[in-house]
Amino acid sequence: MLAAIAPHEPEAHGLLALMELNASRMAARTDAAGDPVLLLDQDRALWDRFQIRRGMQALARGCALGGASGFYVLQAAIIACHARAATAAETDWQRISLFYAQLGKVMPSPVIELNRAVAVGMAEGPQAGLAIVDGLMGDPVLKSYHLLSSVRGDLLHRLGRHREARDAFEAAAALTENSREQNLLLRRAAEAAAAC
Repeated sequence: MLAAIAPHEPEAHGLLALMELNASRMAARTDAAGDPVLLLDQDRALWDRFQIRRGMQALARGCALGGASGFYVLQAAIIACHARAATAAETDWQRISLFYAQLGKVMPSPVIELNRAVAVGMAEGPQAGLAIVDGLMGDPVLKSYHLLSSVRGDLLHRLGRHREARDAFEAAAALTENSREQNLLLRRAAEAAAAC
């Protein structure tokens, strides 16, 4: 409706693209028991291709109107990188990290920087991502944000620092009030402990 009311506003199309592309993954986000499925583990055959197509069209319209550096357009562009990849391994993490860097300039935020750390960790290796995450550890905005410890745990696990990873996953589990996320994080902590 917003895009129809303001057809020449790039951010309206960016928001539409963001909503369509986010919604396209809904069926793959949880398993049959309702437990969360991490993005890299999602069955991409369950992603709604029609919604992806609509999202890509809205994104292209937002960019064509000169909004490529807009807050919503940039977020949609990040999700579009995932949607374009047939498999998790084909994801253009370098491009995603660049989009997050741009997004951080438009709207500085430690949460955006944390997301950039994930992308950098995938594009350049876990040590590069961990350097960014460790720089965020003292940020008061993220003090009780469970995803900070969760991301740190993932990067540590990938570096083979399994005891530290276990501790990070357990810290993340203690911070979340969502029982399904907590169970996922505790499973990841147990996997890290088993790898010690």
